[in-house]
Amino acid sequence: MTLYSFLLVIHIVAAVVGLGASFGMPVLLSTVRTTTQAAFAHKVSEGIEKYAKVGSITLLVTGIVMGIINPYLFKEIWFIASLVIYIAVQPVVVAILPKKAKLQLEVLEKHQEEELPEEYIKLAKEIAPLHTVMLIAAVVLIILMTLKPF
Repeated sequence: MTLYSFLLVIHIVAAVVGLGASFGMPVLLSTVRTTTQAAFAHKVSEGIEKYAKVGSITLLVTGIVMGIINPYLFKEIWFIASLVIYIAVQPVVVAILPKKAKLQLEVLEKHQEEELPEEYIKLAKEIAPLHTVMLIAAVVLIILMTLKPF
């Protein structure tokens, strides 16, 4: 097995682990109906998020190293587009979503009733389109890397 093949296997495993986690979190968080469920879902989400982060970083590192091993990749539109899309969604993934999740937790901590507070629901509605953008970007990345259309 060549170094490139080894990196490709790691890259694919990281995609499965990282993207699987990334697809799971919005589903988990969108099903909550009570304050207790929301608190639990956020706790579980924190654990899942670790897999998403490790997978995401591993994808970036292995992708760039594979490009260094095979420099022609940096001339392939699908490869460049994949890097651009990955970098473009990072502000959402690294800054905006965690900040809004933290605000949701703060709202839950101040709330004493079992019914979800309006502020929590409002934040969830703000987060939903961001999750959609993130998931669409992930699907586009999968298509680009699998089909290599250009």
